[in-house]
Amino acid sequence: MSDPSLKAALTLQREGDPRIGGDRIRLLRAIDANGSIAGAAREIGLSYKAAWDAVGSMNNLFARPLVEAAPGGRTGGGARVTRAGHALIACFSMLEASLGKALAAIDTGLKTSPGGAVNTLWSLMMQTSTRNTFRCTVTRITPGAVSTEVDMALTDGHTLTAVITERSAADMGLAEGSEVFALIKATFVMLAAGEAPANISACNRLTGTVSAREDGPVNSEVTLDLGEGKTITAIITRTSADALDFAVGSTATALFKASHVIVAMP
Repeated sequence: MSDPSLKAALTLQREGDPRIGGDRIRLLRAIDANGSIAGAAREIGLSYKAAWDAVGSMNNLFARPLVEAAPGGRTGGGARVTRAGHALIACFSMLEASLGKALAAIDTGLKTSPGGAVNTLWSLMMQTSTRNTFRCTVTRITPGAVSTEVDMALTDGHTLTAVITERSAADMGLAEGSEVFALIKATFVMLAAGEAPANISACNRLTGTVSAREDGPVNSEVTLDLGEGKTITAIITRTSADALDFAVGSTATALFKASHVIVAMP
């Protein structure tokens, strides 16, 4: 039996952040061809929700949105791939082609090694279950005796604050202007109807428009469009979602503590 050729499967990932591989690039290409997320989902065999979530994750990962979309429920709304999205597709294609050529040469050279190339080459992939992952820029660092407060710019109108240990800040070499990732679990995000309440201790307050709501028997998953291609998702009880009337198009504010924000370096 002949040894099968080793094939390249390119995956882009920053530490602690969701991966972007060929499946996400296929989704971008399908959106570009169909002009909608719903049409793209049908073409590549994804559910509408899975495709919409993937678009949200990709937009949150990059400084500029890859897809600009108008929510339209399961019937789909209009969507277009931005210039940044087209640049990513082109870059990914070039990297994939180059990696394939390099790997073919390596595979040929390793045919004589014990076990072949498949047993010689291997990779470790890191994943995170954190739903909300944002690329940010550190704007201010306030050190304390034990903890350090880190302010980060998310968009022109939204900022995030994290409280981490002094040692963690030093180990990461955080400084003003540093590019970082902020991670917030969806279960840590509280929601308020309308604009941010005046009297509340949570220092992180992100006001946006409800762009999606998915109800389960007990909980509801509510996603807010923050503008500039950024979204944040909260998981709250369905009773609360009904009581506060979180419907697509309504205004809501995401609230979460600074201690619930994880900071990671690219």
